[in-house]
Amino acid sequence: MSNDHRPGAPAPLDKTVATVKRSGTKTALITGAAGGIGLELTRLLAADSYNLVLVGRDRHGLERVGASLRALHQISVRCESRDLSESRAANQLWADLTRAGIAIDVLVNNAGVGMYGLLDEQDPDELDRMLQLNMAALTVLTRLVLPGMRQRRWGRILNVASIVAYQPGGPRMATYYATKAYVLSFSKGLARELDGSGVSVTVLSPGPTETSFDDRAGATLNVLYRRLPKMTAAAVARAGYDGMKRQSMVVIPGLMTKLLALAGELPPRRIALEINHLLWKPRPKGVL
Repeated sequence: MSNDHRPGAPAPLDKTVATVKRSGTKTALITGAAGGIGLELTRLLAADSYNLVLVGRDRHGLERVGASLRALHQISVRCESRDLSESRAANQLWADLTRAGIAIDVLVNNAGVGMYGLLDEQDPDELDRMLQLNMAALTVLTRLVLPGMRQRRWGRILNVASIVAYQPGGPRMATYYATKAYVLSFSKGLARELDGSGVSVTVLSPGPTETSFDDRAGATLNVLYRRLPKMTAAAVARAGYDGMKRQSMVVIPGLMTKLLALAGELPPRRIALEINHLLWKPRPKGVL
């Protein structure tokens, strides 16, 4: 597998990955890049001539995306098949990129997973992996990318949270809601911390989106949440990407999503908690 490289670094060894390296071109790292919102963000970055580091568990999916974007945009793409839900996987990824001489100018922390069900019935190992992916990996990658961005006085970080981050909680999705509340709080605090540094942090909080997320989270039962109107992944990605370029702190795409965010923060928050309980409560088959 080839390495995107800076001047003076060894040339890539694998011709299947190496392509044109444009002088002065910036490099973006995207986690969860093989599908959904991550894939659409990857396409937008490629169209703006960023070289790419694509990270995800689906090696074949990443390589298909990489091959397509290389041919279409004449950029360099490095595919990293990594499971960021494993302890220290983010650190190892960064160490490998550092050894390859790759500097990251844009970081997109998109990878995330959900878990549906009663907490006491969830697999503890899977729960730990979700916490690692949704919070720890995102935080560690952000920490590791910051020194170089600060030194260059330019950098963009886009963290993908969720509209549920604005809610008081989600029965049967309690831990997932809490992880996204962490991403929102972390991103807003860090954005303020970096004022004047040339580095911006944007947090994207999409509502229901047409992706495979619910199925992967195990939320395949008849629940009202699945009937809410959904935005396309492409529309969500475009909103987040444009917000990142504007250096917006928060992006909430879509009118309904904005209303849900507002409703979740208004008192009495107990009402929003009960509404979330109804949205995620399993319903008998055939009941709308």
